[in-house]
Amino acid sequence: MQNPDLTNIASEQIHDIYQKTYNLILFLGGSVKLTHVLTTISLLLVVLLILLITDFVFRKVLKTLFIKIISSSKTIWDDKLLENKVLDDLSHLVLIVFAQQTVPHLFVGFHSFENILIKFLGVFVVFAVYKLSNALLKTLRDILKTSKAFFDKPLDSYLQVIQIFLIFVVFTVSFSIITGYSPWSFLVSLGAASAILMLVFKDTILGFVASIQVSANDSVRVGDWIEMQKYGADGSVVQINLNNVKVQNFDKTIVTLPTHALLSDSFKNYRGMQQAGGRRIKRAIFIKISSIRYLNSNEIEELKKIHLLKDFISIREEEIATYNALHEVDESVKVNGRRITNIGLFRAYIEAYLRNNKNIHKEYPLMVRHLAPTEHGLPLEVYAFTQGTEWLYFEGVMADLFDHIFAAIKYFHLEIFELPASDDLRARAMQLPNFDKHIIN
Repeated sequence: MQNPDLTNIASEQIHDIYQKTYNLILFLGGSVKLTHVLTTISLLLVVLLILLITDFVFRKVLKTLFIKIISSSKTIWDDKLLENKVLDDLSHLVLIVFAQQTVPHLFVGFHSFENILIKFLGVFVVFAVYKLSNALLKTLRDILKTSKAFFDKPLDSYLQVIQIFLIFVVFTVSFSIITGYSPWSFLVSLGAASAILMLVFKDTILGFVASIQVSANDSVRVGDWIEMQKYGADGSVVQINLNNVKVQNFDKTIVTLPTHALLSDSFKNYRGMQQAGGRRIKRAIFIKISSIRYLNSNEIEELKKIHLLKDFISIREEEIATYNALHEVDESVKVNGRRITNIGLFRAYIEAYLRNNKNIHKEYPLMVRHLAPTEHGLPLEVYAFTQGTEWLYFEGVMADLFDHIFAAIKYFHLEIFELPASDDLRARAMQLPNFDKHIIN
């Protein structure tokens, strides 16, 4: 609130300056109306010159001094004030207030224009206050983002809600200044149009409610890796706004999806995997079923040379020998009793290899299992977790693992199922008796 006494004193001083200037110009000669015009123009030019000099002094002297002080400071908040141009907005507000208190009094002989100018400058002051408030709010947002408690919260959504409220206040106050009516009468008349406003701002309201629920439930944070196939999103959340969420996919494309979709549609958040410190490997190879068989003693002895299987095979041979002797099994028929199979040893080898692999997490489930057989063979699935979650590291560990599995399978007299290529069919055809080789040439 302004002090009425100070305002009256300032008005009297300005009026006194106006009167002295008017008398001087009138003394030089001229009509009364022309003297009012010349007096107003001359004083207006003086005020504008003062405003320009003040703005220049602030930008070149005071602002430079503030920048040097801020640069030498170790705190963050003053840097954020400078980044969001709070000082510029503050200087503009001061200059506009000065103009509001000075310029209207220069138009003493033009009362109608004086009233228009007072309203015009009043609206300017309101918008200058809004701009300064907006800069301060952005500064507060940037400062909170540096805090661990707020860096992953949707601060942009909250800022946009406050901005919408401030814009509503600015237009209400501006309407009151221009029309001269009380802002409450404007709000009462606005209530009749509330249904239309609800329709216009439907997405904004939905986004606001969604952003609050997302924050309260901690379902999505800035930096989370989410996957939402409906919108083609598969990457990191870079921004959560009032109306939309921006996701940067791994191919560096940006996908924008509505904030309320995080509540109405399903999505996958990989934050739990990242926090757990282990990423799951769940991939199967298809074993050709016709290559699965019992192993003879020579093949078993040969496989004992594999370091990871030596102890396992010895223990398993003792168990099988004890079982077969106890049940008096006729070993002339291989299907009788218990025997070692190539698929069983291969499965044991992969599991032993995983347990001895430094890149595989030992505290999470680890197994090699059979899935239901299909027309492509017997799926042998590796289920394990890597030590890290970083994408390149995960893909490298998984590739190295299956490189080894594919290379090692031939030692167990097993075959990987794959659909025959044209070269395979040609080779098989040439092995057939009485086949004319000129047919395929």
